[in-house]
Amino acid sequence: MTISNTLIILATLLGPILAVQAQKWLEVLRERRQRKAWVFHTLMATRAARLSPEHVQALNMIDLAFYGTRFLGNSRRTKREQAVLDSWREYLDHLTTEFDENGLQNWSSRGQELFVNLLHTIALDVDFAFDRVQLKKGVYSPVAHSRLEEEQERVRQLAMSVLSGESALKMDVTSLAVNQEALAEQLELQQAIRAALAGETSLSVNVAAPTAAT
Repeated sequence: MTISNTLIILATLLGPILAVQAQKWLEVLRERRQRKAWVFHTLMATRAARLSPEHVQALNMIDLAFYGTRFLGNSRRTKREQAVLDSWREYLDHLTTEFDENGLQNWSSRGQELFVNLLHTIALDVDFAFDRVQLKKGVYSPVAHSRLEEEQERVRQLAMSVLSGESALKMDVTSLAVNQEALAEQLELQQAIRAALAGETSLSVNVAAPTAAT
């Protein structure tokens, strides 16, 4: 058997196997790209509603979608994927940093900058040509939606403050339902008792004879 015949036989045997493996590899690549595209599309669609469940879910999918590939137990990722993960970790660190009311404006501005940077790195990885100005200003957000989110956040913070005991729940009673007839009778009784105790009037007592038991 010549070398050429051996190669032909090997190619005949290995051809279907290699074709199946190539098809599986293409499916893996397609699935990875779909996950990345879903994350980017969701973040873009909800970038004006960052408290929405869809926005939070997309953020939490970044680590998985841009993890890279695994080969022989080792993970490999491109420079663009690594840039996305680095941007996400920086943004996540900012989101989990505590702030006070006086520093809210600076915290929000810094968060906006980091979020735009994250969107930009994801856009580069999924081959979308968006500049930072588009990502930052090219969004429509009704004023009512923004106000609603602020009010919901304010209510949440107040509720947590009351439930944790940091602040008290204030109550101002402006009026109570009163039975005017019963109130007049109560005042009349109090005045009669006060006059009797002061000796201004006499207190009459009627003693009834006990009834015989049957």
